[in-house]
Amino acid sequence: MHVYGLIGNPVGHSLSPPMHEAAYRELDMDARYVTFEPAPDDVARALDGAAALGIDGLNVTIPFKQDVLEHVDPDDLAARIGAVNTVDFSTSPPRGYNTDAAGVRRAFEHHGVPLAGAEAVVVGAGGAGRAVAITLAEACEAVHVANRTVERAAELAADVRAGDPDATVTAGGLDTLGDRVPAADLLVNATSVGMEEDATPVPAALLHADLAVLDAVYSPIETRLLRTAAEAGATTIDGAWMLLFQGVAAFERWTGRDAPVGAMNDALRSRL
Repeated sequence: MHVYGLIGNPVGHSLSPPMHEAAYRELDMDARYVTFEPAPDDVARALDGAAALGIDGLNVTIPFKQDVLEHVDPDDLAARIGAVNTVDFSTSPPRGYNTDAAGVRRAFEHHGVPLAGAEAVVVGAGGAGRAVAITLAEACEAVHVANRTVERAAELAADVRAGDPDATVTAGGLDTLGDRVPAADLLVNATSVGMEEDATPVPAALLHADLAVLDAVYSPIETRLLRTAAEAGATTIDGAWMLLFQGVAAFERWTGRDAPVGAMNDALRSRL
């Protein structure tokens, strides 16, 4: 039996187990997906234990995404993002990846939204914003990062340019959305705004029909941002698609097989 899993603290809320277990059933694989909740300072021992027990792969969630970097061999993308969310134990030391980037890219692709030549606006400069900005900077014509704290947006933009000198990345405060969103092709909310309250980080008046809007928030599945974007005629992509495709990328990384996307999506949405 192949064993995969998730480490985080807490992990009881995670939607990864039903999504991956659905894939194993669909492909008739002898595999299981389990969760582990080590203490915050025990991530190194947890990884050593997983390797010793023959676990094939682990997903990583808060608060360990940055800590894991020190205990694996990260690929270039994970190193640039500064976080690992997928560990492959088939090598020694284990290899670390960040599939959040694939989640962003494949969510847009699944909805027929082209990235090449697009101008994108990313709201938020935290961990999710970093993965989104780096991903879109590689694929799009230009990216603008807008954040409540301007300094954090500027730091992220500088980091993206340092890793990709050909990228066109600018930064500013939330007050720059008024100039940037009306001319943009893509908009990504990489903040938690809309999760706990019926609020949006982008005024509805800025949204337009030529825009594709991805909200990384997946609970609720339909945020205020997505509702107002749909009313403006924009293409809307809920956060569950990003969650799905980061899981798909991890599954394919571990197994070398094409993921049963439909089965995984059904299992994920049945829990939302």
